[in-house]
Amino acid sequence: MPEHARPDLLGEWRKAMDAVVSSAASVTGHAPVPHQLVEPMQRQLELVEEIIARERRLQRELVERATAPADAVFDLLEDSAATMRGQAEAIEAAGRALAKTAVLMRRQAELFERSVSGLREPVELARSAAGAPRRQHS
Repeated sequence: MPEHARPDLLGEWRKAMDAVVSSAASVTGHAPVPHQLVEPMQRQLELVEEIIARERRLQRELVERATAPADAVFDLLEDSAATMRGQAEAIEAAGRALAKTAVLMRRQAELFERSVSGLREPVELARSAAGAPRRQHS
């Protein structure tokens, strides 16, 4: 619950104490309220303030402890997502490298085939000139 939406217990308590002091003053004929009445009420107000402060501190600690496991899980999930993103980028890079390698190997194969064909041609011409039959290529 947001801090501003909470009822102001301390303010309400102070209003009640002021009302008690006013009532006591009216009973005594507008004379000052005896010190013996005011002092315990002030101490009671201090104790109520302390109780409210402790309660708020306890609530904060409780919420922090209750949400700590969820925060840890979310941190791990964020780290996992970052790791997966890094893996995806590495795989994409490897895929591009493999594609480039395939293109280069295809070019090498074409060059090799042309080289073999170019080297075979003089041999075939010599066979043909000698009247030897053409050899079948695999």
